Amino acid sequence: MIQLLSIKWNVDPVMFSLGSIHIRYYSICWLLCFFVSYVIFRKIFKKENLKRELLDKLTINYVIPFTFIGARLGHCLFYEGAHYLKYPWEIILPFHDGKFTGYAGLASHGAALGILFALWLFCRKYRKPYIWSLDRIAIAVPVAGAIVRLGNLMNSEVYGHATDLPWGFVFVRAGETAPAHPSQIYEMLAYLLLFAVLYYLFFKKDLGIKMPGIIFGIFLMGLFTARFLIEFVKENQSEFEEQMLLNMGQWLSLPFIIAGAVILVYCLLNKIPVNDKSVKSK
Repeated sequence: MIQLLSIKWNVDPVMFSLGSIHIRYYSICWLLCFFVSYVIFRKIFKKENLKRELLDKLTINYVIPFTFIGARLGHCLFYEGAHYLKYPWEIILPFHDGKFTGYAGLASHGAALGILFALWLFCRKYRKPYIWSLDRIAIAVPVAGAIVRLGNLMNSEVYGHATDLPWGFVFVRAGETAPAHPSQIYEMLAYLLLFAVLYYLFFKKDLGIKMPGIIFGIFLMGLFTARFLIEFVKENQSEFEEQMLLNMGQWLSLPFIIAGAVILVYCLLNKIPVNDKSVKSK
């Protein structure tokens, strides 16, 4: 009966091939992340009368490269540390035993740290308040996270525990025969809801200008609380997590949740002054 109610998921992760080159949905999703984020930021910059040249520098010189660097290092260090400590060159050159393994290992927590570092470098060079950049990147990140989870769904990876719920997915390509929680979809929906809330607060309530830091605090608490809770129905990504009270994704989420709460309380109790000159491009 469970099998009749479940959804068989057997999508080929390769969108199309050009000879020996295979274009995967996952790779397209990462590119789509940056495109959608750029569109959102373009609207933000237009609202604040900032030049597009500054947006291009932020995107191309800082956010894109450090997102990939952080995501790659995060996966290698957090989830497969033993392997990459033994073969550190594979972090940059993904070849093992003469075979190309690809950059399939990308961690969202590492990407988050990479983005935070990129924004700090950008603000340091262009003399912007750091909280200014954090409030604005917080609006785009949930959409990007939802798109990445779509890529995970197409790859039949990062799914949940077995379930008898009618919307359970049988991930055929992963060798599963029983329905499992489509946790990728859970995260997609949670992130899109968070995006809607932050978008409304920024564009309709002007909180990014009236109360700097509030949007970023809500973002951290909302996104990583959703991630923390959904991890309870997800399969662990590494064997060592089986012996842990909380898995690696949950332990990595806790500092962000705490940071979000601290920022939110601080900003509510101590209104950060807005320096109009610091956010205008001449």
